[in-house]
Order: sequence, then C-alpha cells, then structure tokens
Amino acid sequence: MAVHLLARLLRPVRAGIGRTTWHHPAAVAPETITVTSSAFRDGGPIPQRHAGSGVGENISPQIAWSGVPAAAVELVLVVEDPDVPLPCPIVHALVTGIDPAVGELGENAINRPRAELASGQIGIGSFHRRGYAGPRPIPGHGPHRYVFQIFALDAASSLNSDATLARTLTAIDGHVLARGRLTGTYQRD
Repeated sequence: MAVHLLARLLRPVRAGIGRTTWHHPAAVAPETITVTSSAFRDGGPIPQRHAGSGVGENISPQIAWSGVPAAAVELVLVVEDPDVPLPCPIVHALVTGIDPAVGELGENAINRPRAELASGQIGIGSFHRRGYAGPRPIPGHGPHRYVFQIFALDAASSLNSDATLARTLTAIDGHVLARGRLTGTYQRD
C-alpha cells in the first residue's frame, strides 16, 4: 500500500524523453532506420514475457532493423526507460559492435553470455547490470516507455564488453550516420 501511494505521488516525476541517448548531441543523425519487433508494435505494450525478473521472464524481445546505410560499419543498440522517477533514464540494455548485415537480434539474444552473442558485445547498463533488464516499473507509477534505439556508425567504436553509456556516447560522437527507434510500453498497477 505504501509503495502504491509513493508511486502515485511520484507519477509526475520522470527523467524525461529529452534525456535519452536519442536526444544527446553525439547521437544526432537522419532517422532512416526502421526498427521493429515481432513481440510488440511501436507504441504498444511489451508482453509480460519480456518484463524484468520478478514481474516477467526477463527475456529480451526480438529486434529487427532495415534501412541501414551501406556505409555503416557498426550498429549500437541502447534501450532506455525515460519515465523513471530519477534524474536520468535507466539503461536496460547496451549492445555495441553489431554487424549491420545481421538485420536482427533474436529473442533472448541480449540475455546470452558474451560468447553466445552472434554479433556484438553486451555492455553494462544502469546499476552495473550486464545484458537485458526487462521492464519493471514501480507499481502504480503509471505507464513507462522503453525506447529501443539503433545507431549506425561510419567507423568501428572499438568498445568491448566493459562499455557503459558514457563511454559509448564518447565513442559514437561524430560517427552516427543514421538512427532508428522503436518504443514499447509497460505498466504495473
């Protein structure tokens, strides 16, 4: 009961969409990449199967992309929740070094150990978590958006599995050719 009351009081407090990687000066580029998922449509609810531990199965959804420029050398995926009642969005997943020719990360791909990821390096998200951390907003805080952002780079980032969002932003600055995003929602009452 106390958690729900606190969540309702915090409902207007949000990090804000303007604080996501999408709006960072290092990530500005034409929006020519189309990002889709077989699990949910843009703006639609993310199934409980893909929600975080204790709420769902914490299985990363399938994410596909098209429209990547031929000159792209690498893709970077950043998944963020801009609706948390914190100063900055939470990074739910970070993957660097994705081969642009791959075309998708299959379901559960971001949950796998590094050695099993077909393309890319799984970086470190918020709270020092590695891999996918599915939606798990505070009960009663209202709907949260989860923004799956793909950035196409004209040069290799040289990032490894120790990549954080801060290191990623530094590495991609001046190298983003194109970008695309897909937004899903999740809410706990």
